[in-house]
Amino acid sequence: MASTDSKFQQNAPLKTQKIFLGVQIFMRTVTMTATLAATWVMVTNKQSSQIIGIEFDARYYYSPTFKFFAYANAVVSAFCLLSLFLVFLIHRHGSNPTNYFILFLHDLVMLCLLMAGCSAATAIGYVGQYGNSHSGWAPICDHFGKFCKRGTDSVVLSYLSLVFLLMLTISSATKSRKIQV
Repeated sequence: MASTDSKFQQNAPLKTQKIFLGVQIFMRTVTMTATLAATWVMVTNKQSSQIIGIEFDARYYYSPTFKFFAYANAVVSAFCLLSLFLVFLIHRHGSNPTNYFILFLHDLVMLCLLMAGCSAATAIGYVGQYGNSHSGWAPICDHFGKFCKRGTDSVVLSYLSLVFLLMLTISSATKSRKIQV
């Protein structure tokens, strides 16, 4: 009877570690894919329109904010790919809270970077959609509908990544605080 109890106690942590590894791989893959898709949608975002007989172009790189947003998404995507390898290394070398603390710091920095890019793009998108009557800025989305729609799609994908990064940050913070017995 004692040997059966000891088997269950040994298998439970192993099973928990495998579930944790699977969840980490899934969330990091979704985050990497969504940020890569957000980058691609924003980088390929362009539209031309004629206003009063004059041809105007809208491209993401005309705005420093959209460039920052695209670069932030690209960096987060690349570092999520690298963090997948880090998760495998941590899993192979055993669960050490110090390793999970490094993973926590990584996730926190990526979360902050992506949050900055998302908030900047959201602010510019809002001005593009509704304008600002106090500053005399007119909305442009009525003339560049496709550009605004694709920009919105990119920001939504990025916010999806932000939610997954928040969950990753919380899980790695929780795991880094567990005491090894």
